[in-house]
Amino acid sequence: MSIGWILVVILLVIGVIVGNILLLKDSAKFKLPKDFKKRPDSEYDGDDDDNRGF
Repeated sequence: MSIGWILVVILLVIGVIVGNILLLKDSAKFKLPKDFKKRPDSEYDGDDDDNRGF
């Protein structure tokens, strides 16, 4: 590979990393609605898969 393609790949990787960090920083400011109810631990089985039965 030429040096140009290597620089493009490196810049893309850095861009993805910086974008994800900025997204995490922005989502930390998210406020939960007042009517949000946390589900009880007794009903939570540890499986976050919404495709049940498949």
